[in-house]
Amino acid sequence: QVQVAESGGGLVQPGGSLRLSCAASGSIFSISVMGWYRQAPGKGRESVATITSGGGTNYADSVKGRFTISRDNAKNTVYLQMNSLTPEDTAVYYCQCAGVRLRSWASPRDYWGQGTQVTVSS
Repeated sequence: QVQVAESGGGLVQPGGSLRLSCAASGSIFSISVMGWYRQAPGKGRESVATITSGGGTNYADSVKGRFTISRDNAKNTVYLQMNSLTPEDTAVYYCQCAGVRLRSWASPRDYWGQGTQVTVSS
């Protein structure tokens, strides 16, 4: 069984910073892609940033230059450093672990965390 747990959300003033963490636990052989998604009230879930096991990254245009995603493969952990936050960044942030294999020959599966609230407000 795989569990995905996010942490680091909270309330921050505009212009401030937060660092989100997400750890996948369980008997994991490999994780192909780890990423952050967000869902604001009344809106659909959108991709924020993703990172492959090889370190390749992809960002939403709205966060380029402000957010940085990083990953520790040994710890099955992904981070999201968020700087210059604006009220438009307010959302529940979800971590996704995609292409998770419990054995080298096992079929890959995707897992989601429960989400962590980020609120940007003065």
